[in-house]
Amino acid sequence: MKKGMTGFISALSAVVLFTGALTGCGSSADKAADSSAAPTTSVTAATSTAAASQNGIDTSKEVELQFYMLGNAPRDLEIIQTKVNELARKDLNCTVKFNYTTWSDTNTKYNLLLSSGQPIDLMFTADWMNYNQYAKKGAFKPLDEVVPKAAPDLWKWIPENYWNGCKVEGKIYTIPATWKEYVPGVIVYREDLRKKYGTPEIKDITSLEAYLEAIKKNEPNMIPTEELVADWGIGGPGFTAWGPIFEQTHTSNFGATVPYGLYNDYKNPSQLIDYWGSEEFVNDMKTLRRWQEKGFWSKSALSTKEYPADEFENGKIACVMASNPGKYATTLSKVRTNHPDWEVGYLSAPEVAGYVEPVHPIHNGFAVPKSSENPERAVAFYSKMVLDKTYNYLTEYGIEGKNYKITEDGHYEMIGDTTTNGFAREAMNGWAWRNPEIQLFDKSFDAVLDIFKKYEAGNGIVIGENLFGGFVEDYAPYQAERTALYQVQSQYLVPLMGGFVADVDKGAATFREKAKGAGLEKIQAEFTKQWQAYCKSIGK
Repeated sequence: MKKGMTGFISALSAVVLFTGALTGCGSSADKAADSSAAPTTSVTAATSTAAASQNGIDTSKEVELQFYMLGNAPRDLEIIQTKVNELARKDLNCTVKFNYTTWSDTNTKYNLLLSSGQPIDLMFTADWMNYNQYAKKGAFKPLDEVVPKAAPDLWKWIPENYWNGCKVEGKIYTIPATWKEYVPGVIVYREDLRKKYGTPEIKDITSLEAYLEAIKKNEPNMIPTEELVADWGIGGPGFTAWGPIFEQTHTSNFGATVPYGLYNDYKNPSQLIDYWGSEEFVNDMKTLRRWQEKGFWSKSALSTKEYPADEFENGKIACVMASNPGKYATTLSKVRTNHPDWEVGYLSAPEVAGYVEPVHPIHNGFAVPKSSENPERAVAFYSKMVLDKTYNYLTEYGIEGKNYKITEDGHYEMIGDTTTNGFAREAMNGWAWRNPEIQLFDKSFDAVLDIFKKYEAGNGIVIGENLFGGFVEDYAPYQAERTALYQVQSQYLVPLMGGFVADVDKGAATFREKAKGAGLEKIQAEFTKQWQAYCKSIGK
């Protein structure tokens, strides 16, 4: 294993997979035994049975469904909601209120919503929002009987092993998305500036560093890369990170998650390795210290609230590390509209590491919280969102002729720009109800589809199986230690990862000492025990 490379990305982009995940993803499960298959039931056939989906449920009383999604509401949400309610009142004798958490303190708000007991009928779920843990704690209603009754068309349309991939302790608690996609880390940068200053094509750490140095030297009004460490180490089992983008021999089955400083190799997934205790960890912290000293990010990095993609699109930073293919497409679309003279480049982790995993079935979904007063109506409505083209296009793309148009070659095209259009593509963050049979893509997204095709064509890239998505961690045995470890990470590890500790060797030793005092060894031992039992149960 190359020294200083394996863990580098766990330091380099501690927000990459999380931020990238927020751009949304579909299911990765395969149809039957074929992991490359997608659902094949036609939308026409599915929607023709829509009336049948109401036969087993009582729609005599009009109800208002409470629907909760992550993020910020689009400007034209009320207009779209009115249109949806015209349809839903006619079809299901219901209306729906679309609610958003906003991106600020999302995890805290999400937990409060599910624990408050307030009536909620549909709630976004994801592996990166701790679906397994919430399901295990009883936050959601089981759907094994509700979906076949209230939405038999949807039940049949989603492949059986997608449903199986959503099970927690034998029960289904969420409706999975069915679009197969990949969300590895992606670096997005100004290719026009790279060419302008004559730095090498970005393929590794050395070429990336050369590019950032050129930006620092020649673009005094730009920050070379995003302020990396805001909120690092807080609120999760470990760090979300790039994984092995610059490491040719090591790849992680945790989808670039490093829980409690542990990682694994896809060739031997059950065996966990201690990154925090390794030489790589110290070397990576030294790399970050060097980068911080060179001024690659601001001294206010620990407190910034700026969103990197926005800063990139506004010309304030020259490189975004917190990205994925979908986010790259969104950025590319905005840049082409607002800065047609720019050229955007990217580097994705699998092209360097030689390994990629599709997302797990639980990566995006919708559940019925236990507080729901209308579970059957909620599921029937959600089926419309997925399978009925009118509902789907309205909530994914807006009003045709006002918000978007379909080009002659079948692409989505925004009307106006991001400042004038109140409902951009997927403005509702409707990642979970994407329908792969009727989905519209902006022409800029062809670049992402080309990335996916590149992965699936081989080219030295191994497509692995996403194992971590199905793992349910039980942290009850080390809850107190886990809480204490978060405090240690915030106080001692975050400054290290931001490059703000002058004596890295001493800083790393202090962090390790404090982490050990907080109970890291107990956490790692119990987590390893659970992980290996899970791997054994699935034959890995």
